[in-house]
Amino acid sequence: MSTQSARNQSLTLRLLLVVVAMFGFGFALVPLYDVFCDITGINGKTENQAAVWQDVAVDESRTVTVEFITRTNTGMPWEFRAETRRVKVHPGEINTVSFYVRNPASSEIIAQAIPSVSPGQAALYLNKTECFCFNQQPLQAGQEAWMPMSFYVDANLPQDISYFTLQYTLYDVTARAADLAEKENPYLRQPASGSR
Repeated sequence: MSTQSARNQSLTLRLLLVVVAMFGFGFALVPLYDVFCDITGINGKTENQAAVWQDVAVDESRTVTVEFITRTNTGMPWEFRAETRRVKVHPGEINTVSFYVRNPASSEIIAQAIPSVSPGQAALYLNKTECFCFNQQPLQAGQEAWMPMSFYVDANLPQDISYFTLQYTLYDVTARAADLAEKENPYLRQPASGSR
């Protein structure tokens, strides 16, 4: 084997190892990101379960502005908007806002809303007691709905945060919901038996 051929094989092997390493790193990136964000608390993700509100003293000496932004993921045909774009709240008080959705498509679509908060640190102090984002939202063709979200801002929110944004992105999860239903009920996959 010539020296040039041996070098080409060595280079090919190294490039192949780099591709495999990059592929593995891509798979490991999401769990690593989640661990990093859990440790630092800077990811802007909110808890995906209802907070329990306890009768706490409302801090009326302080006002925090919460802005609501809505968007739909690419390919999601729904109309989606916050009925209230911005609200001023006192830490500790319960507030309720509403979001409007309409499905203009010709078939049922199941949606899932994913929240994020900016700046990310504020997510640690936003407590949702009721939210449409906790569950998937099915809408028939042409159907519309108003979805409530109740929340309070923890009184321990750092003093330097007087304004934060809560964004909801709506995703079409119809296919995923059908796959999960099939896995939970294997009889859905079996064709009906014909008559003998």
